[in-house]
Amino acid sequence: MDEGDGEPFEDGVNGFSCIGFLGISSIAYGAVSHTTMRKIDRLNKKGPYLGIVVPNFFELNPLLQSTSFVADQKLPYLDFSGRRFRIGRLEDESVIIVMTGLSMVKGVVHYGIAGNADPQLQIGDVTIPQFWAHTGLWNWQRFGDGPGNELSLESFGDYTRKVGHIKFSDFNNETRDGKSVPNLLNNVWYQPEEVFPVHGTPEVRQHAFWVPVNPKFFSVAKDLEDLKLGVV
Repeated sequence: MDEGDGEPFEDGVNGFSCIGFLGISSIAYGAVSHTTMRKIDRLNKKGPYLGIVVPNFFELNPLLQSTSFVADQKLPYLDFSGRRFRIGRLEDESVIIVMTGLSMVKGVVHYGIAGNADPQLQIGDVTIPQFWAHTGLWNWQRFGDGPGNELSLESFGDYTRKVGHIKFSDFNNETRDGKSVPNLLNNVWYQPEEVFPVHGTPEVRQHAFWVPVNPKFFSVAKDLEDLKLGVV
């Protein structure tokens, strides 16, 4: 496709987020196709842009439908690394809008000490789980509702009751007539991550709660097995 045409462009190359998308050097092509780089170079020359990151269609659609937003006529969007970057103007600002889903940005590494249920593990042992989960994404259920009541936005597919929940009154110390007193905090329901696979269809989300660990970490841990620590 010629650089001068106005057709949207699709690319499935991994490795860049919204910020990196705007800051790629014109000579550092790497695994990015030359056609994509020409598009990015053209956008960079027209910048700078205000980056707008939204989690889902519920918040994206009102912005796109607003008369304040005008899509770029020559390049309204760029599909890149499993996401759709929408280019245009919002009032007097040049903007690039991207939907990221309800999740963490990239990943997490937990480092520190913790208890364990295996007496054979000692301080200094390296342990790698087979699966991990990010449990910080919740839906807080209003007081008075229970497991049989639908969560807010559940019908839109944004939230679910499939993973499980915590009922705060189960941890109350206060009782009345031998029964636990209701807690105004009620329930919180754990939610899966929303992810956009690099080679998937842009803006078509997938959900994942239990995430398998990259096998590379197991090979790295194996190399550490006989490592002797020196004294500094």
